[in-house]
Order: sequence, then C-alpha cells, then structure tokens
Amino acid sequence: MKFTNFPKSIRQLSTHLLAIIMGVLLGGNTLLVLPSQAEPAPTAFVDSSEFIAQKPSNANAAIGSSSFVTAAVNRVGMAVVRIDTERTVSRRLPEPFTEDPFFRRFFGDLPRNLPPEELRGLGSGFIIDKSGLVLTNAHVVDKADKVTVRLKDGRKFEGKVQGADEVTDLAVVKINAGGDLPVASLGSSSNVQVGDWAIAVGNPLGFDNTVTLGIVSTLKRPSSQVGISSKRLEFIQTDAAINPGNSGGPLLNDRGEVIGINTAIRADAMGIGFAIPIDKAKQISSELQRNGRVAHPFIGIAMDDLTPEQARRINANPNSPIQVPEVKGILVRRVVANSPAAKAGIRIGDVIVAIDGESITKGEELLNIVENSGVGQNLQLKVRRGTRTQQISLRTADMKDFS
Repeated sequence: MKFTNFPKSIRQLSTHLLAIIMGVLLGGNTLLVLPSQAEPAPTAFVDSSEFIAQKPSNANAAIGSSSFVTAAVNRVGMAVVRIDTERTVSRRLPEPFTEDPFFRRFFGDLPRNLPPEELRGLGSGFIIDKSGLVLTNAHVVDKADKVTVRLKDGRKFEGKVQGADEVTDLAVVKINAGGDLPVASLGSSSNVQVGDWAIAVGNPLGFDNTVTLGIVSTLKRPSSQVGISSKRLEFIQTDAAINPGNSGGPLLNDRGEVIGINTAIRADAMGIGFAIPIDKAKQISSELQRNGRVAHPFIGIAMDDLTPEQARRINANPNSPIQVPEVKGILVRRVVANSPAAKAGIRIGDVIVAIDGESITKGEELLNIVENSGVGQNLQLKVRRGTRTQQISLRTADMKDFS
C-alpha cells in the first residue's frame, strides 16, 4: 500500500515522526565528530552549542592561532613611522625653445628658467633608539629638502638625515621627540629560514599602518637578479604584499622582531618583494651614526659570469674583439680608468678565477669578497689571460672616489 493512501492526519503524524527520527540521527552524527578520540562521544541530550564552547574543534583552534600576527604587530606597531619628503627642483627650457628663431617668431623671448617644481615622496621607517633614531631606505630621503616623520599616535616631527648609503640603500634619520619613544625589537636575519612567516608593516600607497602577511620565499637573492646591480646586497625574498610606500618599513617574524627592511619590488612581478636583511642594516646603521657615510671597497671592473660554453660562443663570433679562456670564472668586460684594477694591469678579456686563494665563478662571490675586505686592503687575484695564468696584486680604493 502506498504512503499516499493513508488518511491526512496519519500522513502528517508519520511525517513528524520521520523528521524527529532524522533529527536525532543527524544530531547524533554531528556530535560524534566533536570530541577527541580519547573521550567518549556525548549523548544526544547534550546541548551541541555548549559542548562546542567547551571543546573547540581543530578548525577553530587553527583560526585562533592566527593571533600571532596581532601580537607581532602590537609589539612593533607603535615604532613604525611614516616619512613624507619634499624636494624643490629647478627647471629650464631646452635651448632649442629659447634660441631657435622659429619658436621666437611665434612665442617671442621665452624665459629660460621655469617656475620650480615641488616633488613629494612617501615612505616608511621604524624607530631603533629611544633618542629618536629612525631607520629607513636611502632612496626614501634621497635629495629631500624637507623630511617629516609622523608617528602612529599622530605626532609629527621634522627629521634630519644623519647619514645615507646609496650602495646598501639604507639611511638613518634623527627626530627630536623628547626621548622615551617606542622602539622596534631587532631580530637576527641569520636565523631566518625559507618558509618562516613574514609580516610587512608600513604605509603602502599612503594607506597608513597597513599590515600584510606572507612567508619568506628565499634567502640571499643577489641584487643583480632583482634588477638593481648597482647595490651590494643579498635580499630576503617574500610574498608578503609590498607596494610603493612600504619602502623602509620593517619585515617581521612571527615574534614581532624585525628581520628585514622592505626595500624593493619588481614592476613585472606580482607577489614578490625584497627586504634588506636586518643583520646588514645593523652594521650599516652603526657606521652611519658614527661617520654619516659608509666606505665601500672598490677595484674598478665591470664583469660577467663566464662558463666554458659561453667562452666558446664568444670565441666563435667573428666580430668578437677578444678571445677568452674557455674556463669558469669572472670575465672582465670593462676596466675603470685609474682604478685599482687599471693600475694593477687588469685588462678587458681577463678571467678572474680566484681571489686570495678562494675560487670564484660568480660575480656575487667577487663582490662579497671585495666588500668584506675593507678599503686599502691588498687582494691577490688569480687571472687567466689567453693560455697563461697570472697572479695580480691590487689595493682596494674607496668607491666614492670614483662615483
């Protein structure tokens, strides 16, 4: 007999009974997955909302664990500052406009000097000393006529650039705020590992006090790969969102310690940012506080990495002005006039294969050795020239003398 043949009252009662039975079954199944395996399943009479409050699920615990970001930001947030810069640039009309008779015929005597242009910049930084020392990027305050530092609590102070170093893109700014300022806790970048949490704090695009979260994507990314070969840096790469205005702001670990200084993004990439390791920043900032500048050793060559395969291609090119040894090393492609390399007799086409007895195959290795040697130090270079191997000694100079 079909269910539809029952009287209406009986069908309604059956429907209600079926709903109650299904509700008990479903309710029981829901409750059975809540407790841990070490405890017995609760009965159907336990209020599920009360039970969930007492025994949070793994999903809720995972969501709760994200509070490490809040704790990290609260630890350092008050020490993060916004840096606004102003710069006045004089302008002149090109001579063709002021001297060409055709233009003078229609426009008369045009003024050569135009009204000055006011340029404004924006960046981030963080306080590293209660006396008012702020660490930021050199390019944030480069050539600025006026620097204004704004604290998170709204106070504004005029900043004075105490020292800047373009080679490492770091600068120290001093503000007079009466002391007892919040200070960022500095960690150690030597302890950072790929996959660690990375928290970026700053003022991207003028949106103050912005926090983004990612991970450390890789370590020791050479500046040449980032596209700024003029810098002597190895970056921390992160996928934490970094935008213009983040420059100079801190990159934090999950404990709220500064592990890097956000400094570079690539226009052709999404989700990739770069930070200067804090250990390097500590070293440079100390020297900037003492001397206002940093001396960088310099030998005076432009170079390319060389492999035997690349050497064979160069030698096979009938238009190549040089023949190079088919070895691994650093190919010298230019020598700066009057530089230590020029005075020591280094030539275009030489291949540097070792420094002070240490074999090298990449330009980053050579730069690191030179950078760590100090100004005025003697270096012993092993050089392949054609079929011969030579030992060449040179003394490093200060890069500022050749800039």
